[in-house]
Amino acid sequence: MLYYPPNTPYFNFDPRMKAHTPAIFSIAPGASEPIYKQLMEQIRRMCASGQLADGDLLPSVREVALALTLNPMTVSKAYNYLEVEGLLRRHRGVGMLLCVPRKNHSPPAHERHSQREQLLRPTLERAAQEALQMGMPASRALALFKQILGENK
Repeated sequence: MLYYPPNTPYFNFDPRMKAHTPAIFSIAPGASEPIYKQLMEQIRRMCASGQLADGDLLPSVREVALALTLNPMTVSKAYNYLEVEGLLRRHRGVGMLLCVPRKNHSPPAHERHSQREQLLRPTLERAAQEALQMGMPASRALALFKQILGENK
């Protein structure tokens, strides 16, 4: 049986494991994409970028729901789909752990960049479509994108 010290939000059974807070997520409630898909995509992107690593502990369904004022079933749905995909694994008494598929060797840099680009492309396509619909010149849209990138460093 595991012992949980009082007032400890996470129990780290492995010192290499990193616990994350709900602050890692950013949700756009008014977006056309369902919230559970937003959560799933953010977890995938953080895995691809290395911000989340194998064995990291994700915040609980309840913590995410309270912090982002979401229905717990929405968070649970995202976690369950990622568990079915094999990206997360449930560890009784601890929570959802990240389960990044291990390979015998690290993929070449061009493959890592390609994977990141594939994850980012749908978001950029939507932004480009919206800019065109608003009649914004490509040069202005690119300048705005560069500005936003600079603000978020």
